[in-house]
Amino acid sequence: MQIRPYAESDAPATLSVFISAITETAAIHYAPDQIEAWSRPQERDANQWNSARLSLNTVVATIGGEIAGFSDVSESGYIDMMFVAPRFGRQGVASALLSHLQEKAVADGVSELWTHASITARPFFERHGFVVTAERRPITRGVQMVNYQMARQLVL
Repeated sequence: MQIRPYAESDAPATLSVFISAITETAAIHYAPDQIEAWSRPQERDANQWNSARLSLNTVVATIGGEIAGFSDVSESGYIDMMFVAPRFGRQGVASALLSHLQEKAVADGVSELWTHASITARPFFERHGFVVTAERRPITRGVQMVNYQMARQLVL
């Protein structure tokens, strides 16, 4: 597995990972209307997706040259996205991405990582030392979702 910075050419593959992770992996924890509101595959624009990934300093994990997952961490320690392609699930991709993000955050002097984890992602983050600081019920496209604000202190 290799972790590298996101490149513009990664837009289609990372968008595909995002949509499949929601519609396949997360579908066990969310209702169909929630999955549709969250994933919105027919509304996603590759150019907007690419701009967002570039602005968030996204990194990708590749296995055999194929994008297996992606994530990001802001200067404040916020992890906006952590998604793994379903076919690469439970192979250490998310753990490797998180380790990479932690190293970057510590190097940048960030003392805490935090995220809004889905029901599906919550156990992963808990295994890596994150704790729930709040249960959230945001509205996405008119549909109420459930996620968890989670945080983990870092040792600088």
